[in-house]
Amino acid sequence: MKQAAIADGPELTVVDSMLMKRVFYAFAALAVLSIVISLGGKWFGRSIAMAGYSDDATVREVVIGNNIITVPANFIRFEQARRDGIASRLDLYLRYPQMDGYSEASRDDFNHAGANRNIIFLSFEQQMMSRDMSGRFGPIYSALIVQPGIPGPGGTTVYGFNEKSGYLNEMLVVGKRGGKDLFVARCLSGPSAGESLAPCERDIHVGDDLSLTYRFPKEFLGDWQTLDAAIAAEAGRILKTGH
Repeated sequence: MKQAAIADGPELTVVDSMLMKRVFYAFAALAVLSIVISLGGKWFGRSIAMAGYSDDATVREVVIGNNIITVPANFIRFEQARRDGIASRLDLYLRYPQMDGYSEASRDDFNHAGANRNIIFLSFEQQMMSRDMSGRFGPIYSALIVQPGIPGPGGTTVYGFNEKSGYLNEMLVVGKRGGKDLFVARCLSGPSAGESLAPCERDIHVGDDLSLTYRFPKEFLGDWQTLDAAIAAEAGRILKTGH
């Protein structure tokens, strides 16, 4: 019996040692898993909070045709476009009149949390038409609108489109400025205008054969001259041609 007990001693020691190792490894694995979950949770939580936005101010250079657009990443609307390189189109969004991109301080503005809308959407792409919206008024829009127009915000004239124009639920807003081309914008009308974050649209030619379309809240029409000048100035600031 004594010999049997002595013989059993080492075997029990081996079993206890293996058990302790397994317990140690289990606790170590749990600790590592806990760290991974914690870090992953923080990253995932931030990802959800950002909701597709970025507060990264790293400057990106995007090439469209013979043009280089140099903007911080937080100006760029879509995540996959926040990189250097060649593109056929670039979509931006800015806060007006600050003309800045997304940040923690501007989160409510970009999420449209308040009653006021102050985000402008800009799209750069190569020209598809030889004339911009101002240039299209005489040869195209003037034949599609219903005369006479009615007084609009900021001294503009607002025209409805005729039934054959193809511009259903839209109106044309025209502003005169001495010695310069007309300001011309198309805006949604009726219920669809109230549902849109930026129901008005205007395009201008910039850079080297580049078209810039910007969409904006209808409330900005009252200050259309300042708005249009700010957009042109911003385009000039971020845009360089290859010449």
